[in-house]
Amino acid sequence: MKFSHVLAAAALATALGAHAQTAPQSSADHASHHTTASAAPQSQGEVRKVDREQGKVTLRHGPLLNLDMPAMTMVFKAADPTLLGGLKEGDKVQFTAEKVNGVFVVTAIQEAD
Repeated sequence: MKFSHVLAAAALATALGAHAQTAPQSSADHASHHTTASAAPQSQGEVRKVDREQGKVTLRHGPLLNLDMPAMTMVFKAADPTLLGGLKEGDKVQFTAEKVNGVFVVTAIQEAD
């Protein structure tokens, strides 16, 4: 495993641990095929751009309830760059986004059904 993947996983685990201590508990399971379950709800979106080199994805999304954010188009950092693997412009997706250390991060993403 590459050092950057280990570093990203460690940073995410630390951030999610801190988030879990302050977030309200939810009985819903938001497991993803790409990452572990998260307290943040899944949101709907459309991929507008994928920058694998920078580990970023631009999404046009609906409201992000956990971030108190209206629908808009914005850039997210991928918690793990491998999340961006099969994504392409125009894909309809379900994703989980969180704010980690002041940065908006996609922690899980998959094609919508």
